Amino acid sequence: MRNKTATFRAGTDLDWKGLGYLVSILSVFFLGAIAWPSADEPGWHLPVLIVGMAASIVGMACRYKSHLDDQREIRKAEAKADRRP
Repeated sequence: MRNKTATFRAGTDLDWKGLGYLVSILSVFFLGAIAWPSADEPGWHLPVLIVGMAASIVGMACRYKSHLDDQREIRKAEAKADRRP
């Protein structure tokens, strides 16, 4: 019989990667507000800015989903390893 240490994880773990993505999304809005075209700029600037902001946010969301998937796979592998004799 092998010795196992019981571990307890408090529910207060902060997902630093998730927080980083939220901060990055917030920064996209701040930078977009500064870059917002004025009335004398070409009409194509606004749609390009909006598409660029949206693409940045979607990219961060995809990376965060990948992070969540990785964490789920790690927990699944750990649970499977714990079940082995």
